[in-house]
Amino acid sequence: MIEPFEPSQVRDGKISYGTSSYGYDFRISNEFKVLRSDNAGIIDPKADQSQIYQTITTDEMILKPRSFVLANTVERFRIPRNIITICYGKSTYARCGVLVNVTPFEPEWEGHATISIVNTSDVPVRIYPGEGIGQLLFLESNAPCKTSYADKQGKYQAQVGLTTAKV
Repeated sequence: MIEPFEPSQVRDGKISYGTSSYGYDFRISNEFKVLRSDNAGIIDPKADQSQIYQTITTDEMILKPRSFVLANTVERFRIPRNIITICYGKSTYARCGVLVNVTPFEPEWEGHATISIVNTSDVPVRIYPGEGIGQLLFLESNAPCKTSYADKQGKYQAQVGLTTAKV
């Protein structure tokens, strides 16, 4: 269901990741999509976004004040038909004004999750690739869902790498 999977909580001077009490703390990769500095247009979720973002690979991301980046998880997920997840940002980042937004992983969704990371503060914040960024809680149903993400051929199914908005 999770690859690579860390069966215990890893700390050792890092923002924790791995199995937690009732969930899994996932890591952020070292690839980010940032808005291009020459972009003066509107971000339109229905339009092709390939030209408005610049891809950056780095071992340390400095997130500018009141800005956001897209990133993806180190882990690849395969969610069973009777499970849905809820994601929350790690409290370590929340205490620095950083919000993490990920939609629920629906039953039978699979892929690397694309995450929006927002700096709500008035100062830059350092983001650490390869370390924890959010926590998934797994909710199990007594029966499989009627229509899974795979059944409806969801547009973000089996995504690899950073994926911008699609219609």
